[in-house]
Amino acid sequence: MSLNFNSMLASLPATMVAIGIAAPGGPEVLRGEDIPVPVPGPGQVLIRVAHAGVNRPDVVQRQGFYPAPPGASPIPGLEVSGHVVAAGDGVIDPAPGMAVAALVNGGGYAPFCLAEADHCLPVPEGLSLAEAAALPEALFTVWHNVFERAYARDGETILVHGGTSGIGTMTIALARLFGLATIVTCGSADKCARALELGADHAIDYKTTDFVEEVAAITGKRGVEIVLDMVAGDYVPRNLKCLADDGRHVTIAVQGGVRAQINMAEVMRRRLVLTGSTLRARSDAFKAALASEIREAVWPLVGEGLLRPVMDVSFPLADAAAAHRRMEQGSHVGKIVLDVD
Repeated sequence: MSLNFNSMLASLPATMVAIGIAAPGGPEVLRGEDIPVPVPGPGQVLIRVAHAGVNRPDVVQRQGFYPAPPGASPIPGLEVSGHVVAAGDGVIDPAPGMAVAALVNGGGYAPFCLAEADHCLPVPEGLSLAEAAALPEALFTVWHNVFERAYARDGETILVHGGTSGIGTMTIALARLFGLATIVTCGSADKCARALELGADHAIDYKTTDFVEEVAAITGKRGVEIVLDMVAGDYVPRNLKCLADDGRHVTIAVQGGVRAQINMAEVMRRRLVLTGSTLRARSDAFKAALASEIREAVWPLVGEGLLRPVMDVSFPLADAAAAHRRMEQGSHVGKIVLDVD
């Protein structure tokens, strides 16, 4: 370590109060914990967190069904924004003092958080730090699954469940920028109206309408090229009915159950592709490559003001339990963030 590095660390507090998980359970198990401020290792930076995004995986982790991978912080929080205050060996960019948004592997619900340097993106002028914290998890997830795994192309149509969620609103935004049409499902007429305001081409209230029949009507029975599925379970066979021949079905969450029964002969006959992914467990190298592609293909649109997250409500870090309750109630539209700094 350099003397400069040591002096930066010496100026920081030794401990901090982070929001940990006392035991698997409801939002009330989120508790303040006095823990050491982490020290960046080679290739890492330490971020003084301004805001942390709240995501569905945080809720599932709190419930005890999505443990942190080996070596990751058990503190929840998969995306943050803030300023770099220290850098480990070998890090040139981002430099201390830079404002960044970062995809992290845990630890976001805290005043300081470690991030891999090459998982960080610079915060451009005009993007607030709260907005910056709301971008990485949804942006990395949607870019990888829609554009890399599902090979989305101009002029195609995508069906997205949870159209007003963080993932749903990010999909709407990217689809609009990259020439895709969107059909979304939502749980109320109000949310459908909001999705249309945000740029969705069609919105279906799945509580009052059969989305399979509605997709057929919208597409003239042709179907959609892509389904982005966060439900799984018994939605999968219904989703496949919505696909056009050669369509691609991408599962990124299993909120409706981990098992699905499908007709594989139909998959063969119509040449359907079924795939899926989770992001947190992927290697640092994979995430670095994904960050590099996003920096080149998408981040300029953020800098130009053309891509912004849809912001819901922010909560103080100490009120993380209230943020989780809002997410579980399903009343939010867009991203919930925690105000940390």
